[in-house]
Amino acid sequence: MAIATRTEVVDVEINKLYDVIVDYAKYPDFVDGVSATKVISQNETSAKVEYSVNMIKSFKYTLATSQTKPTKVSWVLDSGDLFKKNDGMWTLKDLGGGKTEVTYTLEVDFKMFAPNSILTALTQKNLPIMMESFFKRAKAK
Repeated sequence: MAIATRTEVVDVEINKLYDVIVDYAKYPDFVDGVSATKVISQNETSAKVEYSVNMIKSFKYTLATSQTKPTKVSWVLDSGDLFKKNDGMWTLKDLGGGKTEVTYTLEVDFKMFAPNSILTALTQKNLPIMMESFFKRAKAK
């Protein structure tokens, strides 16, 4: 199992960042490795989304998401062919002046053996890159 948490302060208004996070259909446009998404259901407080990912190998999984605008988006694994667990959350705090404190937390476990080096790469090395892609998208809005 791998657990990662990262907190950053970004020059992005909280609502813009929240809107990018919950725009699941657009993830293939800007999130590296996400080749497709299928929004199964979505409303103001929840969503169920299937992700097709191409990282090391291709795989799919579905997350059940809870949304509290504009401060929190959390998810739990609904189903998938690789993960035993994929739970996490975005926590956003408005700092005023167009700045937002962002905390991303992720806990993953795999159905098959995964060396620690792969877990570290997925959770620690790729995490800053992934977060930056969301920040750039929100700044462009």
